[in-house]
Amino acid sequence: MRAWMATRDRLNRAALLVAAGQGRRAGGETPKQFRTVAGKAVLAHAFDALTMCEGIDAIFVVIGPGQEHEARNLLATRPVAAFIEGASSRRGSVHAGLEHIARCGGAREILIHDAARPFLPPAVVRRLTDALNGAKGAIPVLPVTDTLVTDDTGMAGAIVPRSSLRHVQTPQAFHFDAILSAHRTWNNALEATDDAQMLRACGHDVVLVRGDERLFKLTYPEDFEKAQALFGNGRRTCVGMGYDVHRLTADAELWLGGVRVDSEFGLAGHSDADVALHAVVDAILGALSDGDIGSHFPPSDPQWKGASSDRFLIHACDRVASRGGAVEHIDLTIICEAPKIGPYREAMRQRIAEIAGLSVERVSVKATTTERLGFAGRREGIAAQAVATLSLPALF
Repeated sequence: MRAWMATRDRLNRAALLVAAGQGRRAGGETPKQFRTVAGKAVLAHAFDALTMCEGIDAIFVVIGPGQEHEARNLLATRPVAAFIEGASSRRGSVHAGLEHIARCGGAREILIHDAARPFLPPAVVRRLTDALNGAKGAIPVLPVTDTLVTDDTGMAGAIVPRSSLRHVQTPQAFHFDAILSAHRTWNNALEATDDAQMLRACGHDVVLVRGDERLFKLTYPEDFEKAQALFGNGRRTCVGMGYDVHRLTADAELWLGGVRVDSEFGLAGHSDADVALHAVVDAILGALSDGDIGSHFPPSDPQWKGASSDRFLIHACDRVASRGGAVEHIDLTIICEAPKIGPYREAMRQRIAEIAGLSVERVSVKATTTERLGFAGRREGIAAQAVATLSLPALF
């Protein structure tokens, strides 16, 4: 997601992050959205989670009166579209945010998310936005698994059937014009517990999609203890594989692993055709489950004509860093009959390590032939395959 500049143009998809409450039930003097979990403020966790979701053009943050200075400090390096002062109720805060976005030109779709649910997996947003193709609204839910009873003055009462009951979470996704209209026409004498019920009151259907256990709400002190236990030190290892091929040609320079190689032949491609770096980029993106090099740098885009492939590797490494992750190791194999890779191996290791911000001991470069078999054996092209090992927060 790139930094958004205020215009009158309509956004395709915006997010409204609601962080205007006081969170008194959570205990302590600090509002819960400003408290720290796993080394980072709850508000920052929630904002960063939204930035990892594809297709969001801008994120607007609703804060309470007198909270803007602290919110700006916590999100100082992040592309906040605007800080909007909320109201005394959640409904009023959301309405204020929607009206602000409307004055900026509006949006086609809107995600309304509570900062108190900071651990948002991107897959939930994909399910929500897919559901909007056939509905005005969609919400994430979880089935109720516990037995439910009524409370008859401290004594267990009747069993409540749970088969059709669901826990409702956020973010909730809507067609922007529909949810804005629902807020504008809502009876102010009534308090809404979520935005979906307001949309339903206007006669629109709301689709249910699968939520996620990690989207639990931080409400009480024990919720913060749970979050710290789950995400405070948790890391997971992810491995991705990349493979690329480029055709040899007589009218191009040969770049491999970020190093110019002396050769009478180069590689044909839209960029500098560095097949080795392309394989590394795909391996990193694969470990992130974040598409491939073509989806981030389409060959149809003229801005990448002749581009140096180190830009692609920097981008992939930035994607890792934005998720709180780190590249732990890169293993690259170049497959060709010629030229000899041995004389350039250490230079390639050094260059890849430099681009990726790694120590050279974490980069392996190898070479092999195909015993003169296939296109590589006939010296028609060069192939490369890479394996990238990442460390990522357990949340994602």
